Amino acid sequence: MDCRSASIARKTKETDIEVEFCIDGSGKSEISTGIGFFDHMLEAFARHGLFDLKVKVNGDLNVDCHHTIEDTGIVLGQAIAKALGDKKGIARYGDSILPMDESLVMSAVDLCGRPYFVFDGEFLSTMVGEFDTQMVREFFYAISYSAAMNLHLRIITGINDHHKIEALFKAFAKALDEATRIDPRITDVLSTKGAL
Repeated sequence: MDCRSASIARKTKETDIEVEFCIDGSGKSEISTGIGFFDHMLEAFARHGLFDLKVKVNGDLNVDCHHTIEDTGIVLGQAIAKALGDKKGIARYGDSILPMDESLVMSAVDLCGRPYFVFDGEFLSTMVGEFDTQMVREFFYAISYSAAMNLHLRIITGINDHHKIEALFKAFAKALDEATRIDPRITDVLSTKGAL
């Protein structure tokens, strides 16, 4: 099978971003955002979703991490949408309940072409390394809207913010992997409308 893939570049006064994304990968990644913890999360996303991912970001980190993280979500969402193409044959739905030590999270995805985002969870710390915990919500919101997906994320239990955030990235990866899988029984798109 050829790799369903996309390359997207986006340059603004705040960020310069290049993303290469392959759905049918093996979990390889090359990540450079200037934010160590964010790099770690994107590497975990690629590895646990078995996606191949390259991300190169030059952002205005002298301001803070907001633009770098949010804009990366926008571009990654665009790459996901482009790589999916017409969505023929995909399972469309995916979900994951994923533990990481004391943390337990849920992710559910519908690649329906209608963006909607629900996040239920709290963090005890304001920062993990140089990553602002408020940016978890912003990052996934940006992905859901730019990829036109329905995305639900929930922190069920957890104390350590590193564990909770990492579990969210991994659970999203697993749910997206499931939703993007080709099902040979689906010969068109999985919708009564005939389009996604």
